[in-house]
Amino acid sequence: MDLDDPLDFENEDPLITNPVVNKKRKKAIGLDDLLTDHYKQKSQILEREKKRAAKAKKNYNSDEDENGKEALLSNIVNSCQNQMEEISVEEENSEWGLQVFGNKETLPPLVFPKLGSCSLLRSFINNKVNTLVELSTETGEAFLEGLLVNGWLSKLVLASGEVEKSIATWTFKLILYSSKEELRASACEFWCAILSSKNEVDAVPVKIHWFPSYSDLEKALVAYGFLSELSSTAEPVNTDSADRGPPENLIAWVKFTAACCQVRSKKSMFSSKEAEKLVEVVTCLFLDRRLQGLSVILYECMHSAISYFTDQEWNTSCEKIAKSLACRVPRDINCLRVVDCISRVNKRCKQLRSAVAYQILVIFFENKITNEEEILNLLITVNVKDKTCDLFRMYIYLALTENWLLSCPKLEEKPVMTEMWGVYLRNCSCLISSTDLRLYASKVRNKASYLLQGSTN
Repeated sequence: MDLDDPLDFENEDPLITNPVVNKKRKKAIGLDDLLTDHYKQKSQILEREKKRAAKAKKNYNSDEDENGKEALLSNIVNSCQNQMEEISVEEENSEWGLQVFGNKETLPPLVFPKLGSCSLLRSFINNKVNTLVELSTETGEAFLEGLLVNGWLSKLVLASGEVEKSIATWTFKLILYSSKEELRASACEFWCAILSSKNEVDAVPVKIHWFPSYSDLEKALVAYGFLSELSSTAEPVNTDSADRGPPENLIAWVKFTAACCQVRSKKSMFSSKEAEKLVEVVTCLFLDRRLQGLSVILYECMHSAISYFTDQEWNTSCEKIAKSLACRVPRDINCLRVVDCISRVNKRCKQLRSAVAYQILVIFFENKITNEEEILNLLITVNVKDKTCDLFRMYIYLALTENWLLSCPKLEEKPVMTEMWGVYLRNCSCLISSTDLRLYASKVRNKASYLLQGSTN
């Protein structure tokens, strides 16, 4: 027996013995089977195409949704852009400022042949001390400029009590046309000193042999490029050009004009008509935003010019000034600037402020009114709830009417005007809702509410 042979009991174990493999007979494929397979494959192809079509439709609907979202977003952006443009228009309308000075003319040359023969200079030349200084007529102008800048010239003329014509014309031309700041300022101080001495009771009278006229001041303004016709559609100012913009001599011009207006009691240098033009010119200077740094001296000059009139002249001149300014200023936010630049420091200023506001309202209504009540009646009839109502103009009406009635002498005589003013304020404050998004809606409502509260207290 071989050792590798299985044991007897191992032959009987079914797990160890190899199982018998049953060989199956292959089934024959018939025509029916082929036809069944064909239809099965065709149905699978149709199913895949159906799924593909469903997927494509889903993608198409997704594209439509995205396009709809893009359109909605585009509409929102356009709406915001339109609102921003409207806000920018409102801000643009609220910006006051006009071009008051245009192209400058060539300034006249500063040549003074008669200055060398003036008595003041001759007294220095003929003095024995001149042998050390060696002063001559050729160097006389430079010598006088030194006296002017150091303040000695005004002291000498005040001590002598006389200002020669050559000295007066020389210093006046320096004020208007000199390109040197030191000479302009010193010449202006010289004239202010000799003119103010006329107002002093105990001062030694100074005889001035020559006085400038209004035409001299007007010629200087023309040379500076002052525009008599104001317009809000003026071309933008080219700040890089030396021929445009405010002149260097304007400060001295304003100070000198104020000094001339302050000596009316001693010397009447201007007629009432010329003084009216001065008030108009100074008021127009307030409309140039580049001159805001001169506001203090402009206010002083305006007060001096208004005080120049006598009591008999003022009422007539005040109305003329108001009508002229109302015709010159454009019908926009600048008309409010004209009114605001007239202060309320005294009775005359308040009267002029009220008159200017009233005349501008008359211009707005195209001179269709005959009395004060008609203005208030027209304002009351405006339907502020109407979407086509111009609330920017209503804001101007509101501000102008406020300034007009604050110093209106007829307000006490006609109580009905006060009642009509209250009705107008209630219309503006109550008929414009807080959700009204029109331009100037909030400004009109808030201003009217503030004024209404003040009128009821």
